[in-house]
Amino acid sequence: MATRRRYRKKADQFVVAVKLGLDTEGFTYRQMGRRAEMQAATGCFDNNGDVYTVDAGVFSKTYRSVGPGIYVKTTPIWAEKATQPGSVATKEGRSHYNAGDYLVSNNEDGTDAYCISAANSSRCTSRTSEKRGQ
Repeated sequence: MATRRRYRKKADQFVVAVKLGLDTEGFTYRQMGRRAEMQAATGCFDNNGDVYTVDAGVFSKTYRSVGPGIYVKTTPIWAEKATQPGSVATKEGRSHYNAGDYLVSNNEDGTDAYCISAANSSRCTSRTSEKRGQ
């Protein structure tokens, strides 16, 4: 992997989200041909056609409502470009990435990780000046 760097969502990048306040223990679904698990009280996101779920605790800590069903990510992310294909454990199951995609985390230490395709990364984020350890 390359060096993990700090990024922020671009100011004009929002997601459409629905917090699923259903009385359920969660359920299993398929995303991009792979099994994923939706936990209870999770949010379902549509990020310009990229549909995914976000844990309720993470959702409340990292997103802010800017209108009915419209949210912006307010916290930085830490990302490193993948040099080879792989996968990472997420709260919803395993997330798979290809070489050139980004392994992303909500925390500087790499925890609370997920993947962003190379195509979506430049459209959604801009790099800040901080590197890991600075």
